[in-house]
Amino acid sequence: MLFWTLIGIVIAQRGIELVVAKSNERWMLSKGAKEFGQTHYKWIVLMHAGFFAFLAVEVLLFGKTAAPFWAVPFTLFLMAQAGRLWALSSLGRFWNTKIIVLPGAELVKRGPYRFLSHPNYVIVALEFLVIPLIFQAYATLVIFTLLNALLLLKIRIPEEEKALGWAINQKT
Repeated sequence: MLFWTLIGIVIAQRGIELVVAKSNERWMLSKGAKEFGQTHYKWIVLMHAGFFAFLAVEVLLFGKTAAPFWAVPFTLFLMAQAGRLWALSSLGRFWNTKIIVLPGAELVKRGPYRFLSHPNYVIVALEFLVIPLIFQAYATLVIFTLLNALLLLKIRIPEEEKALGWAINQKT
């Protein structure tokens, strides 16, 4: 019961985020924004969908249950959700699941962006650790933590930095 409740809430949250992202995308593109990283975006989406599918298979196929220490990773999960809301609300209309930047726009430096360049990626990394920990799904934890690190550190973050640099330089 805990598994399906938590996963259902997270998937519903992601669905709402995609609706918000699409609205923000339309708004930004209407203002002259440019999209970067289109070639890797499908891999990001596939990784996130795969995470939930792999987690469900691991939990159901191997009869995983909530860990005896589930309250610890669950508390970290709740903190991550608060951080996610803080990051998304700090970016406002500029937040998106895609890399879309508005030429000449000021770099957001409020909220968690005062401390970190990419707080939402830290939050996703934390989720890929704590959600599987809640249910003792260690294969999911290892596989998707590594996939996430590979996609984010090697591809996504450098592409986003390039896009932000391009947008800032359009002002001058």
